[in-house]
Amino acid sequence: MRDILAELEKPGRDPRPEFKTAEFKEGIEEIKDLKPGMILEGTVSNVTNFGAFVDIGVHQDGLVHVSMLSNKFVKDPHDVVKAGEVVKVKVLEVDEKSKRIALTMRLDEQAARPRDTGYAAEERFATRNARSPRTAATSRQRRNGGSAGQCVQAQSRLIFLGYRARCFPR
Repeated sequence: MRDILAELEKPGRDPRPEFKTAEFKEGIEEIKDLKPGMILEGTVSNVTNFGAFVDIGVHQDGLVHVSMLSNKFVKDPHDVVKAGEVVKVKVLEVDEKSKRIALTMRLDEQAARPRDTGYAAEERFATRNARSPRTAATSRQRRNGGSAGQCVQAQSRLIFLGYRARCFPR
């Protein structure tokens, strides 16, 4: 124990290897400063089964999906990166609304085109997947072994009374 204390008293003689930290880019302090295509240096803060979270200097860590960790197939992200490791990443996509940052370690990867997350996308999804209440009620009634006419009549009464039209909920 005395030997350890004697060595630590000597200035500049730290036996530990030099600690390397990521150098964050100047002017990138918030998520709104990020643009797709930027190449940044960051520190891996956490490794999960689906990828790695990288601190790139903004208040939100970015996710490098397991498919974007390498140009080769990656079975386990722990084989490619370790927590605390300094890595270079490219920004693929930034979603300020949900505070998500998509990153890649494949630096030759193209930045993603902006997603259509507005009203038009919701409207397309709703019309593509919509079924008329009568059709839905009819198929539900047939699955339950009754006649479709009874369900439609019950549905009409519920609508008249101001309730949501659902026949035989599960």
